[in-house]
Amino acid sequence: MNVGLVGVTGYSGSVLYELLRRHPNVDQVNLYGHAQKVAQSLNEVLPQLRSRSSILPYDPVEITKNNQVVFFATSAGVTTNLATPFIEAGFPVIDLAGDFRLKSRETYKKWYKKSAPKTEYLEKSHYGLADFYEVNDAKYVANPGCYATATLLALAPLIQNHLVDTSSIVVDAKSGTSGAGKKPNEMTHFTKTNENLQLYKVNQHQHIPEIVQQLQIWDKSVPYIQFTTTLLPLTRGIMASCYAKAKPEITEDDVRNAFIRTYSDDTFVNATEGVFPTLKQVVGTNFCDIGYQLNPVTHQIVIVSVIDNLLKGAAGQAIQNFNSMFNYTPETGLDLTPVLP
Repeated sequence: MNVGLVGVTGYSGSVLYELLRRHPNVDQVNLYGHAQKVAQSLNEVLPQLRSRSSILPYDPVEITKNNQVVFFATSAGVTTNLATPFIEAGFPVIDLAGDFRLKSRETYKKWYKKSAPKTEYLEKSHYGLADFYEVNDAKYVANPGCYATATLLALAPLIQNHLVDTSSIVVDAKSGTSGAGKKPNEMTHFTKTNENLQLYKVNQHQHIPEIVQQLQIWDKSVPYIQFTTTLLPLTRGIMASCYAKAKPEITEDDVRNAFIRTYSDDTFVNATEGVFPTLKQVVGTNFCDIGYQLNPVTHQIVIVSVIDNLLKGAAGQAIQNFNSMFNYTPETGLDLTPVLP
């Protein structure tokens, strides 16, 4: 199978390219740049990949002609303008950007500060939270955001089983600097991140409406969430510490059974009662490790979820969706090990 990739030069795009190159069912990866007019050697842009491939000018006709699916690993706002030919043709797309995750145009405009795709196109997109949804019938898959993935996987057993007061949800999420993208800014400067912690986008992060949208699909009574983000002085990884008040009648057995029912057969999610994960155990993999515990005194449930933001939070989950779309096993091309020590 030939696959197209638009946007290889960013962090998520380059990681996705490496996964696709090693995928046993991918014969060729064709690269395209959405803003360039002439072909460019990939080795000039990303010499560390040691590739002889070229980045070709963007042409939707050539992409559909020479590939069976196309991935977009571009910044927000790009696929709003470029995805139309693929949607109208019913050509398979897996989009790592946020353009098609939200079903409300007004919500997208508010949180992303950009023009939204047309409603008729949004209705054709499928939210690809890979551990909960099969996408084999979908043609346009909106790959979830990294914070959204870590948070939703942590909260799903509680919300789906109606175990908590839905007005009590608090999320304290932390990310390495690669989550901010490749373009440097003052906040990600070494002198600001080194030996430092920085809160940012408190209650303003663009993944908040995506998280709430999905939580409300599972339980319409979810009104909102308190969501705080912190920048960590490291490169990769997300830790989402989530808190919610258990309903009065809920017991430890109820919480335990909810996580077991949800994840006992899941390839990539490991949930353990009373044992809280560290970032090191998932960085470099497509795993999400979760620890949870009900405090018998406060009746508060704490759930800690960790992922690699560039894999499970982006490129790895995109491969999961690719596998689902073409009926490959979930772990195909994702046999990865943690980066240790």
